Amino acid sequence: MSDKRFYIETYGCQMNMADSEVVNSILMNEGMSPVQSAEEADVIFVNTCSIRENAETRVWNRLKEFRSLKKEKKELTVGVLGCMAERIKENIIEQEQLVDIVVGPDAYRDIPNLLKEVNDGRKAVNVLLSLEETYADITPVRTSGNGVTAFVSIMRGCDNMCAFCVVPFTRGRERSRPLSSIMNEVNQLNEQGYKEITVLGQNVNSYQYEDIDFTRLMDEISKANPEIRFRFSSPHPKDFPEPLLHLIAERPNLCNYIHIPAQAGSDTMLERMRRPYTREQYLKLIDRMREIIPGVSLSTDIIAGFCDETEEEHEATMSLMKTVEYDLAYMFAYSERERTLAARKYEDNVPEDVKKRRLSEIIQQQMSIQEKNNKDEVGKRHLVLVEGTSKKSDQQLSGRTDTNKMAVFDRRDFQKGDYVEVEVTDYTSATLITKPIRKSSIEEFFGQTAVTA
Repeated sequence: MSDKRFYIETYGCQMNMADSEVVNSILMNEGMSPVQSAEEADVIFVNTCSIRENAETRVWNRLKEFRSLKKEKKELTVGVLGCMAERIKENIIEQEQLVDIVVGPDAYRDIPNLLKEVNDGRKAVNVLLSLEETYADITPVRTSGNGVTAFVSIMRGCDNMCAFCVVPFTRGRERSRPLSSIMNEVNQLNEQGYKEITVLGQNVNSYQYEDIDFTRLMDEISKANPEIRFRFSSPHPKDFPEPLLHLIAERPNLCNYIHIPAQAGSDTMLERMRRPYTREQYLKLIDRMREIIPGVSLSTDIIAGFCDETEEEHEATMSLMKTVEYDLAYMFAYSERERTLAARKYEDNVPEDVKKRRLSEIIQQQMSIQEKNNKDEVGKRHLVLVEGTSKKSDQQLSGRTDTNKMAVFDRRDFQKGDYVEVEVTDYTSATLITKPIRKSSIEEFFGQTAVTA
């Protein structure tokens, strides 16, 4: 197996990106080498997502393309990893005959054995979920990305059982990685020149390893690496720790940005969705965030057209978004997932055209809120981490502010990975247009802004 080349195509969330990096490590440990395209590979893995129907459809279409490739390359092995694996294993292997290997999110260590089974002419499947597996001893290998920002997974699984969500069934119960293993990975990224790390978990604020909770974890990793910026995703509103807000306010390298999923804006809908908080409790939390961290930037997730949604409930979601004025929102039309409470108990009964209209109203309102928020940024200064060249022009660089807003500015002699102090001169609903002032650092920028604030 040692001379084989592999290619991983990743769909879905940041957790899947992090999982693909774990699989890179496992395969490279076996002497296999990563390649940049499916055509070059002897083994192709598609890391799949079950959250929405759209992502699944794209995966099916891609697997059909790989089946054509298999006709040309008889020795090619195709496998499916991740969240879709358990749910579609019979269909994808027996009926459609699209793949040779199916591997669930807790079985990645078994991939070398499964590849051997395929070499012996069998189809190979391992989709068992684990109560212990965190891949804590495996150092992920990042073969793609910008070399500046990275994801670090601190826990796996979820215990929340929201009515619409398939994650507890595809990724199992919550379990947390030891702090020492997370620290080692972060230190390694620091040595490799990474400047921003997003800490990942399905509900990061339920991280608990022995006596270490999420606030303590963020304290330890940010204290040890003062010139790396840290973000986290996703917390749950039901148990967001207030001490963490104070820590973000005090610690310059903990970003003034929080992603806080609301999903819906009415108590009736939140109850149906099995979200254990009320609209009032959610808005109180938002007020507290803004009180403790002045200038904090907020983003959210919103679902349009969940089961039985009325016009009044839709309007309540619109009004929640208007009240909070999020800087960014991930907005989706509801798509039913097998095995979830909603699939078992409710009917997906909001007509497709109504879902589309409601989603479109939500998006339109959000875009105008973002434009207004970005207009208020003109004249303000930010510290931007350069992630690469702007999509529109080679003469410009792009990166994100501490508050997670995309900014572009003239290239000059700045490099990818530099922190640059910028001033906002113009805006769109998605981007801040800025002029660079000078190269800086976290300590320098926040030291002087703290003095002048």
